[in-house]
Amino acid sequence: MAAVDHLLQARAGAGASLWRAREFARRASRGIGTGYAALDAALYERGWPRAGLAELLGDAHGIGELRLLMPALAALSRQDAGWIVWVEPPFVPYAPALQAAGVDLAKVLLVYAKSRGERLWALEQALSHGTCSAVLGWLAEASFADLRRLLLAARHGHTWGCLFRPASAARQASAAELRLRLAARPNNRLQVAIVKRRGGWPPAAIEVELAAS
Repeated sequence: MAAVDHLLQARAGAGASLWRAREFARRASRGIGTGYAALDAALYERGWPRAGLAELLGDAHGIGELRLLMPALAALSRQDAGWIVWVEPPFVPYAPALQAAGVDLAKVLLVYAKSRGERLWALEQALSHGTCSAVLGWLAEASFADLRRLLLAARHGHTWGCLFRPASAARQASAAELRLRLAARPNNRLQVAIVKRRGGWPPAAIEVELAAS
């Protein structure tokens, strides 16, 4: 009987995997297009979560993480009336570069906090308020409970939240529905490894060619 039970469980698990694969193939296009066809195809919503939380994990700033977001941010700034909020960026965003990428500077809002608690508060408020189309935040340390609160805020405000965190955070549990580990590659390319996504196991890493900086 134990062997039969084990076989039935194995078959049930295989069936569940096949079902999830079919579900992923039939998914609707509800996300914010990334501007990179191969990446869109690998994401459950065929783009960045329109009302959810994504994490970009990397070992250093300036490896192409912002250029990865530029097509989506530019499209949002043209199509949506909401703010694009930057919470505690580690540098001053270069306005001419944003403008050259197609981002409407009139919709860009910078927020600086005095402490980690204030940073979390600012992120939660911006995500939940309903007046922002995207909220970018730099957050080295965050607990599962912190990320859960931010995810719920993003869903409540129907806002795309994107957190930049160190690569070491990939070893920690996260409530974010999408987690990408980034690594610079030669010739203006960026490797994108999907650590976590909705709809099944992550695929192999993807390389995207970024627009020139």
